[in-house]
Amino acid sequence: MSLSVVILAAGKGTRMKSDTPKVLHEISGKPMLFHAIDVAQKLSDDVTVVLYHQADRVREAIEAVYQNIIFHIQDVENFPGTGGAMKGVVCFHERVLILNGDMPLMTEASLEMLIHGSADINMSVIKMENPSGYGRVIIHEYNVQEIVEEKDCTPDQKNVQTVNAGVYCVKKEALEKYIPQLNNTNAQKEYYLTDIIKMAVDDEKTVSPVLVIEEEFKGVNSKLDLALAEEIFQRRIKYDLMKAGVIMRLPETIYIDCRAKFEGECIIESGVSIQGESHIINSHIKTNSVIEDSYIKDSDVGPMARIRPKTKLIDTHIGNFVEVKKSTLTSVKAGHLSYIGDATVGEGTNIGAGTITCNYDGKKKYETIIGKNVFIGSDTQLVAPVTVADDVLIAAGTTVTGDIEKGSLAISRTPMKKIENFFYKFFGTK
Repeated sequence: MSLSVVILAAGKGTRMKSDTPKVLHEISGKPMLFHAIDVAQKLSDDVTVVLYHQADRVREAIEAVYQNIIFHIQDVENFPGTGGAMKGVVCFHERVLILNGDMPLMTEASLEMLIHGSADINMSVIKMENPSGYGRVIIHEYNVQEIVEEKDCTPDQKNVQTVNAGVYCVKKEALEKYIPQLNNTNAQKEYYLTDIIKMAVDDEKTVSPVLVIEEEFKGVNSKLDLALAEEIFQRRIKYDLMKAGVIMRLPETIYIDCRAKFEGECIIESGVSIQGESHIINSHIKTNSVIEDSYIKDSDVGPMARIRPKTKLIDTHIGNFVEVKKSTLTSVKAGHLSYIGDATVGEGTNIGAGTITCNYDGKKKYETIIGKNVFIGSDTQLVAPVTVADDVLIAAGTTVTGDIEKGSLAISRTPMKKIENFFYKFFGTK
């Protein structure tokens, strides 16, 4: 289909009570506007985003991720409102789908219903059990007759349950005719996009109502709306993953970024957070562990472990209270209470409890390289930069400050001193 898409994202979003532009607030790892752009790019090669509030910041965020997006800056001073946002927008295809940047839950399937059909305007409508507070969409013989604000409704019109969902698919020629005719003779002195409905009806154009699912056309205007939308998006992500074979224990307690990927049979236990572009393959992530932008294959992590960005784990066991950052571990065991940062660790190595790679000197990060079949005793500190060769033993309590050659034992301890009867002398008892 010959279709252009326009996404309205110019508003200030004052109800969000935030310095961050409303459309850049994240849902499941992406700004809500990006979810709308993702859907738009599946439907069209002509996508325009209308900006105004903090336009440079929003545009910069979009351009860091997407290509071939057209930007239009709304002239809010002279043409405020949703209708004003469309003034000056140039579209290249025969039909124009108008979306809102604060509706992150729309799906390709729900929008397909809007873009098909021969009507001059396809208008999304929601049927609500309690439409109080919403303008009513008056429908007669499958055609929209008008939109009536609640304060202007007759008693019979107040019983109407269909309300405007705010998304439209309009023939380009209709937009080009009606947008220039919009005026701001209303209490808010704004140009309303909804006014084109009445213009089209008056011209005996066809305006078809398309019944859509309320959940998918939910707008996000506050932090509460943001949280509710997050819950819905998370349910979708986890539903799809479980259908694909991922095992989840108490899925309602788990957070999974929309950019994360899973392969094979993975197990995700309660309280786990999978963030960023993590890639999990045939692995078991245990209770209350956090995975951030990492690659994990044939491994188990946790409980209560943290895998930080740019980490790669292959055939590795990471136990409780272990933190790994920007490191590659292959066939390694790190059972508990350790920090491994900026390190490469070889096959067969065992990392004892309390081991720390001291990778930061206050100015710069340094790398630790640990070879194969290394046994690191508990409470060891490796002061980077340092290289430990294959087949090395490091005794418990050792501070490693230099490279260790293959086959060596490294040990650094202060000799233990014993003072007889000191307990009794200290407490004055015998």
